Amino acid sequence: MNALNFFSSPIGLGHVTRDIAIVNNFQNISINFVTGSGAAKILKNLDFNVQDVYNPPDFIINNGTLQSTAKWLWNYYQYYKDCKSTSQKILEHDKPDLVVSDEDFASLSNAQHKKIPTVLITDILETRFTKGLASLIEKKMNKSMRDLIKKCDIVILPEVGDNHDNIRRVGPIVRQTNSTREQLREKFSFVKKTILISIGGTSSGIFLIQKALDAISKINQDFEIILVAGPAVSRKFENVRNEGFVNNLHEYIYAADVLISLAGKSTIDEARYYGTPSIFIPIKGHFEQEDNAKEQGFVFEDINRLDSLILEKLEEKRNQINTNGAEKTAHIISEIIQSNA
Repeated sequence: MNALNFFSSPIGLGHVTRDIAIVNNFQNISINFVTGSGAAKILKNLDFNVQDVYNPPDFIINNGTLQSTAKWLWNYYQYYKDCKSTSQKILEHDKPDLVVSDEDFASLSNAQHKKIPTVLITDILETRFTKGLASLIEKKMNKSMRDLIKKCDIVILPEVGDNHDNIRRVGPIVRQTNSTREQLREKFSFVKKTILISIGGTSSGIFLIQKALDAISKINQDFEIILVAGPAVSRKFENVRNEGFVNNLHEYIYAADVLISLAGKSTIDEARYYGTPSIFIPIKGHFEQEDNAKEQGFVFEDINRLDSLILEKLEEKRNQINTNGAEKTAHIISEIIQSNA
């Protein structure tokens, strides 16, 4: 049986959830996941083989705004060095036929040095977190990232568009469910109009929870409010159903009438796939989330008009999109393994 190591970034849950969607389409491939934090937890809950060895740095957020980006960049660099040492040991032990990396560039570097075929799954081709002197360091890191990208056998982008060089655009990569929306609403006991609040795998979105609850309280309607705060938030909020951490957020999204979320790419893709009217508020200063939110028609300042947005979304028709990005990616990876067997 062919074997691959799947290194999944543990910064948030978006990487690992789309990676789960991909590997669910594999046949006769042995998979060893390498990640950490909430990403490792969800894989363990789903009985995947996983090494919980990465400990990513937290973003520093104040009132919804990214703070101390230079400090975060330094912490990320230290984290990268730790990941490089860890992934090197794992590759030496496992000797996989292929390394798949979902934005874990340390494992890419080690695999390419060892002449192991590599596939990168990524939303971005460069970062733009810093300004001033710190941006000079970030530019050097971006150059190193571009060099790694060029050396990959294939680079998967979960978006629609043209292919060129080693880049393949496969469309959104989302998890599937075998249940209908009505079955899920019955399963979750959703009877009233249901508003789902989700902030992903870190504590960065606590600001959004409170703002959303304040906005909902201004609307004189009887809602079911579901909060999926994720693995990093233990606090319980009043007047909501605190679901904490779930393995199947995509099913909650499908069952809900409105989603309020940070602007992570995977959550946006799942909401669009299942046709759930949604509000996406980015962390201010987080370039990737701001770009994602802008594509969906939102900016950070929309946090101050959540009540009117919620009312708009409650009237919006569901509009599901079609995508087979997970199947395409699984096929590409399988072909690479077979060609190198």
